[in-house]
Amino acid sequence: MIGGDRNSLWWDAYRRVVKNRLAVASFIVIMIYGLLALLASFELILPQVHLVDHARGYEPPSWEHPLGTDIFGRDVLSRAVYGIKTAMMVGLVATLISILFGVTLGAVAGYFGGKIDEMVVWLYTTIDSVPFILLVPALAFVMERGIKSLVIAMGVTSWVGLCRLIRGEFLKHRQKDYVLAAEALGASHLRRIFRHILPNVFYIILIQFSLGFVFAIKSEVILSYLGLGAEPGTPSWGLMIDDAKLELARGVWWGLAAATLFMFFLILSFNLFNDALRDALDPKLKNK
Repeated sequence: MIGGDRNSLWWDAYRRVVKNRLAVASFIVIMIYGLLALLASFELILPQVHLVDHARGYEPPSWEHPLGTDIFGRDVLSRAVYGIKTAMMVGLVATLISILFGVTLGAVAGYFGGKIDEMVVWLYTTIDSVPFILLVPALAFVMERGIKSLVIAMGVTSWVGLCRLIRGEFLKHRQKDYVLAAEALGASHLRRIFRHILPNVFYIILIQFSLGFVFAIKSEVILSYLGLGAEPGTPSWGLMIDDAKLELARGVWWGLAAATLFMFFLILSFNLFNDALRDALDPKLKNK
């Protein structure tokens, strides 16, 4: 624990991240996005997000509307901020579902081996053979269009990479002395998996969570842009970029600018923080 043994690996990783000013700044940006998403969930900020005023459609940026209005006269800044809620919800839930599948199947396959391992390898090889851009829309169509369907579809199809990593680590750790000692002392399979091996590979889960979060956000934007994600009217960066296809022809650039800037800073912050987290937690990189 960070607050416990100051000579522990976790405390050492914490100090490495804190010393990285770029990582700290990125974390602060991520927290600001998270706070905005939380406030938007309860509609505590920018209540005019759904206010329609056709007479004020496509107004350029002004003091009243810092990022202008869209075709329906809705405030673009408000829709961009509320798009954070959609992006963060998709990233968080889809990544947690992916981790649940990836860690469970990878741990079971790597620990037990044999027929169980063969079945898990066959399963993720089969899923991985289908292009992601085809598999997710197909599942989303079966469950009807909407953010919930998209999140579930992304979660149950994006666990393959993590499963491979966890499986490989469990294959290496299951025959190590500390695991064999736990077995000799009568520890059950579940105790050896979750109490002894999993904590030693937990850094992989943290790193993959950050990577998966970014991947889910970008996937939602792309699929919404293609008409396979968020429903029309839902504040979404993907829908705002999709609307820009027609808006740019009229010289209306602020909708595209708002969506891309909000998405750019969030993804950049996650990528920079993930690099620092990987450097701090990965044992192979600590001495470099």
